[in-house]
Amino acid sequence: MAEDKSQQTEQPTQRRLSQAAEKGDIVKSQEVTTFVVLLGGTLSIAIFGKSAAESFTTMFRVFLEQPDRMQVDSSGIMMLFGGTILHVALLFAPIFAVLVGMALAGHLLQSGFVFSGERLKPDISKLSPLSGLKRIFGLEGASNLLKGILKIAIVGTAVWTTLWPMRGQLGALLDESAADMAGDMAHLIVRIMIAALAVLAIVAVLDYALQRYRFLQRNRMSKQEVKDEFRQTDGDPAVKARIRRVRLERARRRMMAAVPEATVVITNPTHYAIALKYESGKMAAPICVAKGMDALALRIRAVAEEAEVPIVENPPLARALYASVELDEAVPPEHYKAVAQVIGYVMRLTGQLRH
Repeated sequence: MAEDKSQQTEQPTQRRLSQAAEKGDIVKSQEVTTFVVLLGGTLSIAIFGKSAAESFTTMFRVFLEQPDRMQVDSSGIMMLFGGTILHVALLFAPIFAVLVGMALAGHLLQSGFVFSGERLKPDISKLSPLSGLKRIFGLEGASNLLKGILKIAIVGTAVWTTLWPMRGQLGALLDESAADMAGDMAHLIVRIMIAALAVLAIVAVLDYALQRYRFLQRNRMSKQEVKDEFRQTDGDPAVKARIRRVRLERARRRMMAAVPEATVVITNPTHYAIALKYESGKMAAPICVAKGMDALALRIRAVAEEAEVPIVENPPLARALYASVELDEAVPPEHYKAVAQVIGYVMRLTGQLRH
């Protein structure tokens, strides 16, 4: 069943974008790659162009000035051809290396290092003539054609405005030596490429924004998809709430089991209840073994009464301890004096009862 695009109203999550990248669906602008490669070509020609052109001119001058010194037999032609190819390859190797590096940089700049085997899998739909016609004559094909025409027109205008003021100098190049002409042509090519780069930079930025917009639109999600993903990654909220309730109930059971071991329970008298345990000589300060308010406070009090744990009503101290001490924590120093008075009273009371 085809997806209802009208339901895909939510922005894609990071997980959806990661899944798209695994399938080879990334933000990729060909214009950005073209700009980066052209930038690399411009830098290469600016750095190596003049020396490469002069070396190339010197190497091929022998074909024009000293053709009689060439051996035209089969072995001589092969040696000449092989040497020429090797020399040209070494001459332009730095330029090609920079171009390849910049092409890779153009890809990494847009999407980082992404490798996906999905794009390598055979897709029979790509062999369909109907699908090919849709790609060519569809909306994307028309937009690519229009974009190409505009790019050619804009770049052509930029190049023309660069060359037109120099039209008088172009004729003078014919009177120069081959080496000087090669150097001047390299300089002229750099100027033309800089003019083209200035225009392509704007085109690349606009096209990247367009490709990113399309990428996000392709991966938009429905509200149900967002909920399903949340459940898969963070768990079902209902199940998590149930787990929290179970954990809380277990913690309360452990807490209530500790109440009979308490030394005293301080109350407010029914809104708060704090059970403290203190063993002289073993503890530096009393420990809170149970605390609660309202219904839980009544349960703590009932368990304490059943276990014959002394209960002392001291509303200010009960409220202060409830707000400042957590389970299994020692009483804060600022409450030592008040708690010591209560525990001292309990110990004296317990001693009187034993008599």
